[in-house]
Amino acid sequence: MGGACSHLSVPQVVAVYGTLSDLLSVASNKLGIKATSVYNGKGGLIDDIALIRDDDVLFVCEGEPFIDPQGDGRPHEELTGSHTDWLTLNVGGRYFTTTRSTLVNKEPDSMLAHMFKDKDAWGNKQDHRGAFLIDRSPEYFEPILNYLRHGQLIVNDGINLLGVLEEARFFGIDSLIEHLEVAIKNSQPAEDHSPISRKEFVRFLLATPTKSELRCQGLNFSGADLSRLDLRYINFKMANLSRCNLAHANLCCANLERADLSGSVLDCANLQGVKMLCSNAEGASLKGCNFEDPSGLKANLEGANLKGVDMEGSQMTGINLRVATLKNAKLKNCNLRGATLAGTDLENCDLSGCDLQEANLRGSNVKGAIFEEMLTPLHMSQSVR
Repeated sequence: MGGACSHLSVPQVVAVYGTLSDLLSVASNKLGIKATSVYNGKGGLIDDIALIRDDDVLFVCEGEPFIDPQGDGRPHEELTGSHTDWLTLNVGGRYFTTTRSTLVNKEPDSMLAHMFKDKDAWGNKQDHRGAFLIDRSPEYFEPILNYLRHGQLIVNDGINLLGVLEEARFFGIDSLIEHLEVAIKNSQPAEDHSPISRKEFVRFLLATPTKSELRCQGLNFSGADLSRLDLRYINFKMANLSRCNLAHANLCCANLERADLSGSVLDCANLQGVKMLCSNAEGASLKGCNFEDPSGLKANLEGANLKGVDMEGSQMTGINLRVATLKNAKLKNCNLRGATLAGTDLENCDLSGCDLQEANLRGSNVKGAIFEEMLTPLHMSQSVR
């Protein structure tokens, strides 16, 4: 290893080990100076001991610019015609030693290439150590520099890929941008669309304070056994409850708007004040359900798809089934007193034994509907189709 930069000292052979700080400490003791910087034979600032190879000739200095001992005594960067390939970057306070060819060759159209293709073309500022100043994040710059060195994207744990991507865009490293976008996409966890089980949901219910609103909007419960659970006031809007077992469940005042209940079993469920606007319950079983709220709060199933449902024996006093579809449904022996069935499709619906007193059937389609053995006479108006 050589001596100080400003004057040639007696050469010393030094074993390089440990960290760069250890090397500077040994050099200071050997040469009797306060070594602060290490340069290679071409004037490149060494900022990582891993850059040093066996039999390298190194120069240490106390902070002044590198002076080639074989030259005329001027700083290396000032020598006429001297355009060394080695250079040092000060990126956000951290030093990186590399070559101009590394910064220029792989991405010749990038900002870095334009900055260092021609000496001083951009009027690059240098710090007191001669390193070129770049006001960017060093932790995001390091993967970019390594990519320019060997063409591989290597990012240490804990480094945000989005930060590296932003720097790659800033410096115009187009080929790296593509690698990063793929890496970011692959690093994101796959969306879990698997249904929520009864065990998971019960754990969720128990962990939620009783006065807190439960929001289960859009969740997937498909095929889950939710029978006999207390599900009052829960927001199931747009949730997937297809093929669920909700028998004997308490769904009082639950919000099932636009929920998928197709093929589900809700036999004997408490549906007082339930909101099922535009829900899909095609083929579901709702036998013996209670929609009747003694306080007068009416269940709202307006616009619901209830094709082929079995609602036999359900209590539905005052229920709102306006413009709902009940084609081929079984409503045998249901209590529909005061129900709103205006514009409802009741084609081929079995309404035998139903109490339809004071029910509003204006504009409903009763083609093929069965009304035999009704508890109260139905007075068909001209508006009933």
